[in-house]
Amino acid sequence: MDTQTAAQQRQQNTRKAQRVTLLGASIDLVAGIAKLITGWLVGSAALVADAIHSFSDLITDVFVLAATHYGRQAPDSDHPYGHGRIETLATLLLGSVLIFVAGGIAWSSLESLFADQTIKPPGYWAIGVAIIGLLSKEWIFRFTLRVAKEINSSLLEANAWHSRSDALSTVAILIGLVGAQLGAGWVDTVAALVVGLMIGYVGVRLMWESSRELIDTALPLDEQQALLEEASAVPGVHGVHDLRTRRVGGDVLLDLHLVVAPRVTVSEAHGIGNEVCRRLYQAYPKVIDITFHIDPQDDTGAPDIEIGADLPLRDEVERQLNSVWQAQAAWQQRIDLNLHYIDERIDVTLFVPESQPPTSLDAASATLRAATADLEWMGQLQLWQGPVNESRSRQQTCYRPS
Repeated sequence: MDTQTAAQQRQQNTRKAQRVTLLGASIDLVAGIAKLITGWLVGSAALVADAIHSFSDLITDVFVLAATHYGRQAPDSDHPYGHGRIETLATLLLGSVLIFVAGGIAWSSLESLFADQTIKPPGYWAIGVAIIGLLSKEWIFRFTLRVAKEINSSLLEANAWHSRSDALSTVAILIGLVGAQLGAGWVDTVAALVVGLMIGYVGVRLMWESSRELIDTALPLDEQQALLEEASAVPGVHGVHDLRTRRVGGDVLLDLHLVVAPRVTVSEAHGIGNEVCRRLYQAYPKVIDITFHIDPQDDTGAPDIEIGADLPLRDEVERQLNSVWQAQAAWQQRIDLNLHYIDERIDVTLFVPESQPPTSLDAASATLRAATADLEWMGQLQLWQGPVNESRSRQQTCYRPS
């Protein structure tokens, strides 16, 4: 997917999220007003508590609207990984609001319960209001959840389950209203307490999940294994290790190390890595950013900074080789020099002109090997005549001098 198409897709998803959220907010407003008025008229603490729950949904809807607008903006210079954490912070705030609302409802319900207040039968019309509220919240839950899955929004999914908690709490309210209608007024107060506990549970769950994302908690092990197997199946990949994952909103960021043949060219190794990225992006749409590290050997568990720490880089290698090979014609006439850092040694491939006969090349190779006996970092030595051709050097079997 190119950049322009991705931007258009983000805009479409944002509009879908905003439409379903506005629809849910409208239902919450109408249902909240109806429950509040009815609960106040009939003296039902449970119905008033449910109305407060509906109004709290309005606050969360505002959070969702703001977060989906800013959180789904494209990456920029200040936010190279995108703005998905805005949705995470909004979810965290949403959870804290729910816990605060739950505490107030639970406290009020306990006061009413211990005060042993007499609750009048609410009437069947109050029960009817609760039933209508239940059906409307269940419908908006299913609709919002479907859109959340479609656009891959964890925040919208959380808001959908918030609507489901409102529907479940209304079930408790119905039980309380029916109990009060039958003369057991205390059931209404207990139902209000249950609603408070349910709201609190949802708030704690949302805060826990968003907090785990903020501290970069990895994906479940089964999902990590699936990603690893997909990457390992790419031709040219000899192994995958140090796979790390984290979430940003509803998206996933992925880092991994790819083991390739030790003497492939940089461009070939990069091509293998790009193919791994293409397959992972296609198989797992939630993955939006992949950083891969190419390894010439399996160094699982070894810190990258310590691998080859004592080996010199090219400038120093050339200086030391020049000190021992400066009188050698093969060195002075070289076309190119390739270095391979393998097994804590440096394998050297030297390309020389085709002007020398093979017997001269063999003699030069023996002389060069003997001259590097004191270079501790020296690994295998390969001499090639003619133009640089990495494919030939990769096919040759070479042996490290003893």
